[in-house]
Amino acid sequence: MTKVLIYIRSISLLIGVLVITIGCNSKDASVGDIAYIGGEIVNPKNKNVILYHTNGEVVDSFVLDANNRFSHKMTDLNSGLYTITHGGEYQLVLLEPNDSVMFRLNTYDFDESLVFTGNGAKKNNYLIKTYLSNEKEADKLVEYSKMEPEAFHDFIEERRQRHLDELNTFLEHNTQSDFFRSILEANINYNNFADKEIYPFAYFGNNKLVHVKDLPERFYAHRKDIDYNAEHLSRFFSYNRFLFSHIDNLAIDSYYEDNEYHSKFDRHSMCYNKTKLDLIDSIITDETIKNNLLKYKARDFISHNHTEAEAEELLNYYLNKSTNEEDKAYLRELVSSLKLLRQGNPLPDLQVVSYDDKDYNLNSMIKRPTIIYFWSSNSKSQYRNSHYKVRSLKNQFDFMDFISINVNDNDDKYWKKIIENYDFSTVNEYKFKDSDKARKTLAVNYLNKAIIVDSKGTILHPNVNIFSSDFAEALEELLKEKHLIK
Repeated sequence: MTKVLIYIRSISLLIGVLVITIGCNSKDASVGDIAYIGGEIVNPKNKNVILYHTNGEVVDSFVLDANNRFSHKMTDLNSGLYTITHGGEYQLVLLEPNDSVMFRLNTYDFDESLVFTGNGAKKNNYLIKTYLSNEKEADKLVEYSKMEPEAFHDFIEERRQRHLDELNTFLEHNTQSDFFRSILEANINYNNFADKEIYPFAYFGNNKLVHVKDLPERFYAHRKDIDYNAEHLSRFFSYNRFLFSHIDNLAIDSYYEDNEYHSKFDRHSMCYNKTKLDLIDSIITDETIKNNLLKYKARDFISHNHTEAEAEELLNYYLNKSTNEEDKAYLRELVSSLKLLRQGNPLPDLQVVSYDDKDYNLNSMIKRPTIIYFWSSNSKSQYRNSHYKVRSLKNQFDFMDFISINVNDNDDKYWKKIIENYDFSTVNEYKFKDSDKARKTLAVNYLNKAIIVDSKGTILHPNVNIFSSDFAEALEELLKEKHLIK
């Protein structure tokens, strides 16, 4: 089940990267009116705040004042979900004509601390409440997935209807626009539909996934209502969460056309991943949705520890389908970076800064076999879990070193504050000198990625997951193979 949990979380982490802005036109949305937005950020990571328009363009950028506040008047307003970003965190704000929305949040507990006030606050507080509820439900999905298919189907449908009823009750007492209703209904529906699509991977596992064809016919009844080209939802978290899992699921049938009926499912097979790109290309016409899905599905395959030839093959397959030149350049660069990270190559020499503000070259710090792992200040559960996991690994592999690197480019005091608050050891705690360059060089696209090197800084494995259920066993086997232990 641990592998399944990692799969589910990786989907969430991956889609999280997509959620930058959201836009929609509803039948009662008006243009040309004024709205106000402002807020206070407690424990800011830096002094900058950026406001994005519904189409993804920057509306304005602000510098927090002496009280860590900002405000902005918006004219010629298009109703929609705007995005405020600060220090790598983002928050969606629903704005419609005549709204005056203020918020207050603490960066140490970003979503949970968020409170809206003013005209337009009720709908935004309701939106954030549903978002937090979705997060909690997603954390329980592995447990829910132990249910038999019929029971799971009924459970999800009952939960979906309960959430829709709660929304209707809210709307009975709080008059809101059709735009608000459409966004909240989509959030409820697609979040529950996503759980349906993820379920087979959790319930059957890799050895019995072929039995996905035996699920009750009504299990996928929701598919008849899917809009694959919902442009207004193109960057909406629950919509993308659904599409990511849905594409994975649809491609299973093709996989078993090319593999033996009872063979173990391999999510990293070339045919399976090409099928996913084919499906995206065939059923989706909206360029934004299509290009985003193509990009991240291709990246998922390329980032795994494949041969150079396999990475190039999938890259070329992707390049023939995407129309986004920026995405294409990004994936070409990723393939080039991964070539330098092959087993047997030296670890790229990058500069890091220690907790006590000293600069080091990463290579110069390697004295023993070492695991280098990464964390972000924006992912509380990940940085807690990674440090706790490493504590246990240190006891088992006491002849190894473990280097922890923060990947953010926020003020140093924020990075250090997290270490202090959680009482993490300050030994071997670093952050990149140039985070953007280092993340590209080391291909840190997933926070759960770790790199294993020997005492000379030679790469033993460029991409492992310390949370894998068999990680300790696999590590021991690798070290024996390299004659580093007996």
